[in-house]
Amino acid sequence: MDVSSLIGIAVALIGIIAGQLLEGGYVGSLVQGAALLIVLFGTAGAVMVQSPERVFARGVKMIRWVVVPPEFMPQRIITEITGWSFSARRDGYLSLEQHADLAVDPIARKGLQMLVDGALPEELRQAMEVEIFTFEDYHRQAARIWEAAGGYAPTVGIMGAVLGLIHVMENLSNPALLGSGIAVAFVSTIYGVGLANLIFLPVANKLNVLITRQVLLREIMVDGLVSIASGESPRTLESRLLGYVTIQRPDAGGL
Repeated sequence: MDVSSLIGIAVALIGIIAGQLLEGGYVGSLVQGAALLIVLFGTAGAVMVQSPERVFARGVKMIRWVVVPPEFMPQRIITEITGWSFSARRDGYLSLEQHADLAVDPIARKGLQMLVDGALPEELRQAMEVEIFTFEDYHRQAARIWEAAGGYAPTVGIMGAVLGLIHVMENLSNPALLGSGIAVAFVSTIYGVGLANLIFLPVANKLNVLITRQVLLREIMVDGLVSIASGESPRTLESRLLGYVTIQRPDAGGL
């Protein structure tokens, strides 16, 4: 579980609320249900218009990655690939069929089956690169809905501000209603800009980082499978694949 995202949001909110209190304001002035309704539903509607239904649904489901990211253990992948290499060298490529049956990742399963079927290294690489491209595009499309939300939210917030000012103008003869209209006007802008820069865009960037990490795991997988097909020795293969792992590199400084 990655709690840094939740901590980051909490720190941002604390900073905003503390600043409001230090300026002599009060927290209640930032709570406007009408403004929140305008920004949230307006932004969601705009994103839904630009995104296919399935892409929008995937993007909403992917938000759980921000707190519970997918597993990223390149060392374990490298260990598995090295084991496959030893098995192929000792018992031949046909021995990899049992590993293919046990593989959870579809790319690994397909690559191992191609090795069993005697695919050439270049044929294997081309087929696996198509799988990686499809995987990356599938997830990046979903992550883009949060980028889109970050772009639309400030504009929708301005629309909320205009609506609030219209309400003010309609009630100039009734001073008692002016305050609420002005509050909605300004708080809508705060919600639009705040949600975009504190939630939507950070979520989009976090998802893109996590997708990049998952693509890296699959690139390691493809490199390893192609090396097995090329007959590279297991120890040489393992040593080279460890170059993908930053902590193993001498120039990484242990970071």
